[in-house]
Amino acid sequence: MELDEYFETGPAFERPIFEVIGAHMLTLDPEMFYEPVSVGIFFKRRSTFLSLRTKTKWIAVGFSLRRSLEHNRLSRKVVPHGKRYHHVVNVNDAREIDDELLEWLTEAWLADE
Repeated sequence: MELDEYFETGPAFERPIFEVIGAHMLTLDPEMFYEPVSVGIFFKRRSTFLSLRTKTKWIAVGFSLRRSLEHNRLSRKVVPHGKRYHHVVNVNDAREIDDELLEWLTEAWLADE
């Protein structure tokens, strides 16, 4: 599925969130690979390390780290899988994407090396 095709049917808040996160990820690797699918957008390196899953009122930003975070921004219980921990932060406006969240996403990118 092409990116424009993906956004045709999504909520208005979805694309600005993708654009902020996508722009940040491209600073880490200009060859960044992402895949729009029916449930959201998956950012990949060797595996999926970041997902933007569209919900009714927000985007569930899911990412894996080599450590478990404890923070009030996390919207779900941190789930261990292998040597990593899956985290989810709900974002309903691109203005909620701050340096802290971008640092976690950078860490997720580095954890997938």
